[in-house]
Amino acid sequence: MKVTLRQLEVFVAIATHGQVTRAADAVAMTQSAASMALGELEQQLDITLFDRVGRQLLLNEAGRQLLPKAIDVLERVREIESASSGGEHSFDLQLAASLTVGNHLMPRLLAELGRRHPGSRVRLSVKNTENVIADLLAYRIDLGFVEGPVQDERVQRFFWCDDRLSVFVAPDHPWAGKPVLIDELREAVWVLREKGAGTREVFDRAMSNASILPNVAFELEQPEAIRQSVQAGLGVGCLSWLELRGAVDAGWLAPVETPFLNLERRIQIVMHRKKHLSPGICAVLSLCGIDGV
Repeated sequence: MKVTLRQLEVFVAIATHGQVTRAADAVAMTQSAASMALGELEQQLDITLFDRVGRQLLLNEAGRQLLPKAIDVLERVREIESASSGGEHSFDLQLAASLTVGNHLMPRLLAELGRRHPGSRVRLSVKNTENVIADLLAYRIDLGFVEGPVQDERVQRFFWCDDRLSVFVAPDHPWAGKPVLIDELREAVWVLREKGAGTREVFDRAMSNASILPNVAFELEQPEAIRQSVQAGLGVGCLSWLELRGAVDAGWLAPVETPFLNLERRIQIVMHRKKHLSPGICAVLSLCGIDGV
């Protein structure tokens, strides 16, 4: 008996979801059929691919080695099926972006992608940078779009565009539209993104370089919650100018001049180094000005 595509599909689904029940739903099989397919695959390869921890199935070393190869095989088969049905310009992609990128840069990109490649299916999840990278390393997504540095050697990075953060306050705050001193920032009460967010990492690095230990009173996951909190007078915030431009133009918030803080950053597209360069991935990279990968 040979390894089948169905067995590989079940294996990838279990690796993604961590449970046979959820994986079976994802591939439209019964739980018993999915368990049987995994058992047959492990028997044919004469290896165990998962560690059983309670009801969870966690990839072991052998499973981690097989996963990128299995994904590669399944993606190439989908490419063949698409080409044979006359859909060589369509594809199925799973993307993830950090909140700022997902809310402000991805809609236009996805609209243009849909215009150039009608019939394609693209799913986008929006979360903080740390979780985007975690999904990328687990092969749950094809490409990620993040802000700030990414240090993992398993991740291939492509520069997309520049961005900058801005310190901001309520419009009636004494700092509104004015320069401040370093000592004043040391006394400020801050409303910031949570640890793990690219925005927070850039802010923390800038403050550390300026020898400032910020008094962080509120850590919020949503930029809108931070804007509303700062507008209500709860403290001083720091977000991407992409997140602030509309509120500043409307007079709801005011920027603060901080020339001694380096709040510049790069928006990057990230991909697992072992990921197969499918036509869909190449189309997205090309649309973002990245060719010759």
